[in-house]
Amino acid sequence: MTRRLILFAMLPLLSVISGCKKYLDVNHNVDAPAYVEGYLYLAGITQQYQGIYWDARAIGPLSQMMGTTNATFTPFASHYYPSGNDAGGEVWRMTYWNQGMNLENMINQSIAAEDWSLAGIGYAIKAFSWDAMTKIHGELPMKQAFLPGVLTHDYDYQKEIYAQVRAWAYKAIELLEKEDNHNYGTKISGNDYIYSGDKSKWIKFAYAVIVRNLASLTNKTNFKDEYAQELLKAAAKSFQGPEDDATLKIAGGSQSAPFSEYNNFWGTARNVLSYDYFQHEYAVQVFTGTVPEYNESTGEKVRVPNNVYRPFKLASEQIVTDTMVNLPGHFDPRVAVKLGTTSNPKYLDLGKADNVKAYKYYGGAFTSKIGPIGTAPSFYGRNIASTWSGTEHDGMGHWLYRDDAPYILTTYAEIQFCLAETYWKLGNRNEAFNAFKKAVAADIQTTARYVYPGKEGAATGGDKITKDLFNTLAAEYVNGPFVNNLSTFTLSHIMMQKWVALYPWGATEAWVDMRKYQYDIAYTGEYPSKGNGWTQALLEQKWDTNPTKVYKGFYLAPAQVDSRKGSYDVRNEGAPCYRLRPRYNSEYMWNLQSLEALQPIAGTADNYHTSIPWFAYPGEMPAAK
Repeated sequence: MTRRLILFAMLPLLSVISGCKKYLDVNHNVDAPAYVEGYLYLAGITQQYQGIYWDARAIGPLSQMMGTTNATFTPFASHYYPSGNDAGGEVWRMTYWNQGMNLENMINQSIAAEDWSLAGIGYAIKAFSWDAMTKIHGELPMKQAFLPGVLTHDYDYQKEIYAQVRAWAYKAIELLEKEDNHNYGTKISGNDYIYSGDKSKWIKFAYAVIVRNLASLTNKTNFKDEYAQELLKAAAKSFQGPEDDATLKIAGGSQSAPFSEYNNFWGTARNVLSYDYFQHEYAVQVFTGTVPEYNESTGEKVRVPNNVYRPFKLASEQIVTDTMVNLPGHFDPRVAVKLGTTSNPKYLDLGKADNVKAYKYYGGAFTSKIGPIGTAPSFYGRNIASTWSGTEHDGMGHWLYRDDAPYILTTYAEIQFCLAETYWKLGNRNEAFNAFKKAVAADIQTTARYVYPGKEGAATGGDKITKDLFNTLAAEYVNGPFVNNLSTFTLSHIMMQKWVALYPWGATEAWVDMRKYQYDIAYTGEYPSKGNGWTQALLEQKWDTNPTKVYKGFYLAPAQVDSRKGSYDVRNEGAPCYRLRPRYNSEYMWNLQSLEALQPIAGTADNYHTSIPWFAYPGEMPAAK
């Protein structure tokens, strides 16, 4: 990890580098000043959060939100990837380098100048970034991260990092609540692309970081006694409604933008999602209420004759919705926005409910567009690579897959789901259900905010539903049998609705939840291991009929059920992926000795990515193997 300032070439007009001090002293280079006002760092630091969306290309397949045919990322879909490239290392790069010393300088200079507001924002950003990074990678160099002159860096264990993340968040709150009489003018508001300098919202954001941090610990044996009350207190002071959602605004501009980075990473202009990434069959099953029934003696889906679109018998219990879409409240309109469909290519009758409810959805496999019932489209809704010009094209995209869409960082809905799960663990079912209802309604509101209907009769991109119809159907859904009038309320309802709310921008947090519940693997004792949950070629997974299974319909690749009869790379030793390796170009090139010292599996081992992180152990991490 370099300790130098970096060159920002993003949205802000900021170019900060360090070089030879003598050169700067002699030439007085105005483009690379020796000192930069703290507020000038802010815009560039916040814009680096596109890195979370970069790494969704790896984590989306791991959480079965996405499939991919991109050669760089197909190994992630198979739960194995060799050390030797930087794929899946963008959040690492973002935190240590892109934000890195720029953020440290902003915080330290602001404290020295008693610019408490700017320093508080800096600590809130730092807490959020480190929380995301440790959840992805586990152990990290923390205490020695930015020590000058240090060339190798000892790793700190996740338990310490978790506590430090919350300490940074509380420091952010302390500084933001301090009296600050400085007249900043537009120095903060003009460079803050998240909250435009609104201190009250940054305080809520810092509390949201605390909630998200603690929510990953809900399956620990000491959660109720040690962490639950802190989470509840933080949630009460965090977001109060969807208007508090943390989103990063970007300029957009599509092909006319001066730099492609002005556009959303998932929009059509940057051609990243294109047709290399597509919705996974599990996503389609959850969003459409078509989780199939399996024959538990054979692992095969139970077939229904003479039904091409729905050739499998459906499980009796569907958690998010079902196929009786003509009944009020049985259709979840989020499917028409979050997923892609080739139905209605000319965008006709976007305001007619019967038309929208008739759309068909197909999901792909882990590394193939061809799924069990058809071919998955691109996220833009066509079975070809994305184009933005011609007679038929995808335009600017739609919803969050759009050139000018913001990056969502966290939402009120997510915090309410964390609250619902916490109340559930505490045995308070009524409070859990109330938070659950607020959470689903909030995600509906957040989803609706980014609906951009396509032009009627023209195949030029956009959402295939009007905002008015979306809101009408959403109101029916929220007041229907799957939300407000839910008859049987379980942990699965909380976690699977949270998975839908996080789709796909929050893949990292969805993957956190799946790992803390051990991927619904069948095992005995505190946690799964070789011979107790998996062997070299077989992984034992709970059946959907098991009341303790959280994610109904979810099966890993070696589960030996229909369309899941593979095996992991031999170097996995049968285990699924529990963490991403550190970034190759910093750690495996320069820090091998520190990686090798990690326990219980060394960071240099072929199966380091299967090492269960501290947050997913019910107790403490075990000793070295």
